[in-house]
Amino acid sequence: MATPATRQQLKDYSLRRLGQPVIEINVDDEQVEDRVDDALQFFAEYHFDGVEKEYYKYTITEEDITNNYINTNGIDPSIISIVQIFDTSTSSTNIFDVRYQIALNDFYGLRTGLGNISYYDQTQRHLSMIQQILDPEKALRFSRVTNKLKIDTNWSETFEAGDVLVIEAYTVLNPQTYPEIYNDRLLKRYVTALIKRQWGENLSKFQNIQLPGGLQYNGADLYSQAVEEIRQIEEEVQLKYELPPDFMVG
Repeated sequence: MATPATRQQLKDYSLRRLGQPVIEINVDDEQVEDRVDDALQFFAEYHFDGVEKEYYKYTITEEDITNNYINTNGIDPSIISIVQIFDTSTSSTNIFDVRYQIALNDFYGLRTGLGNISYYDQTQRHLSMIQQILDPEKALRFSRVTNKLKIDTNWSETFEAGDVLVIEAYTVLNPQTYPEIYNDRLLKRYVTALIKRQWGENLSKFQNIQLPGGLQYNGADLYSQAVEEIRQIEEEVQLKYELPPDFMVG
């Protein structure tokens, strides 16, 4: 199938690209599985179609306050980066807040067109800057290796059990859920090149293998060709399809 929609179809497609069944591809199925995993991992890390922004509602527990971190495995194990958090427990509007009073007093003029929207926008930006100086956003630290979301604050003073956070994060898309990933043009090329490199590695242990009819396999040539193809594909993905390095903060 030229448009694979499953993992097995992607494997079959790549092997046909290399010549199967006309040519025997000397790669074990477990090796093929490993190369598909490698390709999917690369796709998730460098291709913008491999991840998606999600928002999660999370309720703080006593265990979180004791640990001083949140275990994101309990939220979604596919999270690879945390961008920011919103503390909804303190998001209620304070009527004595200067921003609230400005918005309340200026609303009529803005609604009727009598007010100056440019001045209002500048004032809001200035107030936001002052708030950031006096009450800066809490710094976040997150590693997908430890799956720990750490917030640089005094947890026992800042949070109480039952407080609700909204977490903005990037998660890896599961190809089982979104099978269109298997048909990605670059992913198909990359899987094929990785299997080809594995084939070359396997054959490189035997120099100048003689085949019926006088043909010979040269594992070193297969390997070098595959390495160059992999380099070109990875370069293309990183130049054209990778999101800016700072798109994920945590």
